[in-house]
Amino acid sequence: MASLFRRLITPAAPVIQRDTVRLRLDDAEIEVLRVRDPRARRLKLSVDERGARLTMPLRASLVSGERFLQANRQWLQQQLARLGGDGLLAPALQLRQPGVLPLRGALLPVQWQEGRFARIEATADAVSIELPARAGEPALRRALREFYEVQVRADVGQWLPRYLPGLGRAPTRLRPKVMSSQWGSLAPDGSMALDLALVLARPSAFEYVLVHELCHLLQANHSPAFWAEVEARFPAWRDERDYLREEGRRLKSTLHQLLRAQPA
Repeated sequence: MASLFRRLITPAAPVIQRDTVRLRLDDAEIEVLRVRDPRARRLKLSVDERGARLTMPLRASLVSGERFLQANRQWLQQQLARLGGDGLLAPALQLRQPGVLPLRGALLPVQWQEGRFARIEATADAVSIELPARAGEPALRRALREFYEVQVRADVGQWLPRYLPGLGRAPTRLRPKVMSSQWGSLAPDGSMALDLALVLARPSAFEYVLVHELCHLLQANHSPAFWAEVEARFPAWRDERDYLREEGRRLKSTLHQLLRAQPA
């Protein structure tokens, strides 16, 4: 009875409403995530690797939100440029339209084909995307994610045997996933997670992150002993760390844009 009484008096969780609004910035158009949050007390504009976000109190009108965006266009453009340069504002890959796909530090032209199944294959010079005639945006985005997961596993499979001697054990499992801030992680059970955006970066940066996580099998910390293990296996780790600090947000933003379904 007491638990039933508590459920009756406990207020329902606030409902957060989300949609998108398009905003023109000079010669490019971007999508801004618009969030109507009962907990918000004022209009707020923020930018991170996922893009631009406008948070609004429920009492705020859509017109006031539009005006707020227009008043902060210059600030927004500066923040987007700081995150990813012009690349963040470039049009995303459009279904069956000419374009390029980032892979291992390069932009490869896309060749579209019709087939029975969704399939993406890459060569040194181009990417072939095969889709059924009736396949839409969701099918393309699923195929892109699967493609990048395969590429992550292929690169790890190429590099891993080189570093296993001297580690004592190997990772129990590899999980390619989209990560908001980290590049990788190693769980206590030995399972390793790696950010899908790594396969967009130059290969040496991806290899460094792999070595970094492998060294956590020896040192579950970031002590001087840990960095000594990294140094012994990957002497150029500082260059790759600096590269990821400079290019990381752009890479993560690009991946987010690629995997998000585009409006018709």
